[in-house]
Amino acid sequence: MDNIYNKMLEFAKKHIEPYTTDVDKNATFPKESFDALKKERITALLVPKEYGGMGLSLEEHAQTVLAFASTCATTALCYMMHNVATNCIVTHGSEELKQKFLPKIANGEILLALAYSESGSGTHFYQPELKVTKKDNKYILNGRKSFVTSALYADYCLIDANSIDTEGLDNWLVHKDLMGVSYQESNWDGLGMRGNASMPMLLENVQIGSEYRLGEAGSAEEQIFNTVGPFFILGLSAVYSGVALNACNTIIDYAKNRKYPDNTTLSNIPTVQNHISKIYTKATSAKHFTLAAAKSGATGQEDALAQIISARLNASEVAVDVCTLAMKIGGGTAYAKRIKIERLLRDAFAAQVMAPSTDVLSTWLGKALTDQPIP
Repeated sequence: MDNIYNKMLEFAKKHIEPYTTDVDKNATFPKESFDALKKERITALLVPKEYGGMGLSLEEHAQTVLAFASTCATTALCYMMHNVATNCIVTHGSEELKQKFLPKIANGEILLALAYSESGSGTHFYQPELKVTKKDNKYILNGRKSFVTSALYADYCLIDANSIDTEGLDNWLVHKDLMGVSYQESNWDGLGMRGNASMPMLLENVQIGSEYRLGEAGSAEEQIFNTVGPFFILGLSAVYSGVALNACNTIIDYAKNRKYPDNTTLSNIPTVQNHISKIYTKATSAKHFTLAAAKSGATGQEDALAQIISARLNASEVAVDVCTLAMKIGGGTAYAKRIKIERLLRDAFAAQVMAPSTDVLSTWLGKALTDQPIP
C-alpha cells in the first residue's frame, strides 16, 4: 500500500489540493487536476499492461481514490467513476473494443464517466427508461440521463438501457459529441461535491453501432452488479473515508494552532481532546475498513460483497459524524467558513443520496448476509 497510496497523496497535494477551494466555491470541474492526471497517465491505473496501462486492481483503486479524497472529494469521485467504466471495458469489452479504447485511456487521451441515473428510476439505476430502437444496422437511443458526473468533460459515458435484442440490459459507450447528444448545462448547484459537473444528458435519435456495446446483448445487469457495483461502491467508501480523514487532519491542526491570550491552545481543553479522540478513531476506522474490504474483493473472499457494502455504509455515516463533531470544535471559525470543515460536511451529506443510496445499500447488505439475490 505504501508505494501507491503515498505516491497518490503526493500527487494530490501538488495537483489537486491547490484547486479545491475554487472548485467548490465556483462549482467548476477540476480541469487542472484532470489535466495532470492525464499527463501523469494515472488514468491508466486499471488498464492491463498489455494495453499500455499500470495493470492494477481493486486494492489500488481504493487506495488511489482514498488519497485523492483526502484533499478533494469531487476530484476523487470523478476519477473513481472513470476507473469503474474503464474496468468494465477491461472485463467485458470485445477485443476490438479493448484495442480501440484501452491504449488511449492509458495514454490519457480518453476520460470516461457513468450515465446510469434517470429521474424515473431514482437510485434504482438498473431499471432504465431509455428507449432503444433499431434501424438497419444502427441502434437508436432516445431518453434522458440525470446526474451525469463529469458531463461535458468525459469523452465517453457508459450508458445502460433495456436491450432490444433480448431480455435484460445493454451497456453502451456513447461519445459526448455524437449527433443527438446534448447536456442541460448550468443545471447543477449541489449542496456538496459542487465541482463534479453533474447535469442531465439528453439523447435524441442518437445512432450507435453494435461494436460499442459491452458484452453480449442483455448482459449489462450482470456487468452492473458483478463488475461495476463492487468497484463503484468501494470507490464511494474510499471517497467518504477520505472526507473523514481530511476533516480529522484539518481540525487537529486547527486545535493545535488556535491560541488563547495565555498561550494555551484549543487542544489543551479536555473536552476538545475527547472530541479529537473520537474523530481520529472514526476516521481511521473508516480508512482501514475500506482497505480491508478492498483486499477481500481482490482476493475473492466469500463475504467480499458484504464487506464492500458495509464499508461504504460505515464510511458514509462516519464522514457526517466526523465533520459534525469537527464543526463543534471549530465553532464560529468553522461556521464562518474560515476553515474547510463546512465544505467537507456538505460533501459528506452527498453520501446519503448518491445512488445506490444508503437505504438501498442497507437492504442489499441484508440480502447478501441472508443469501438472497441482489437486487
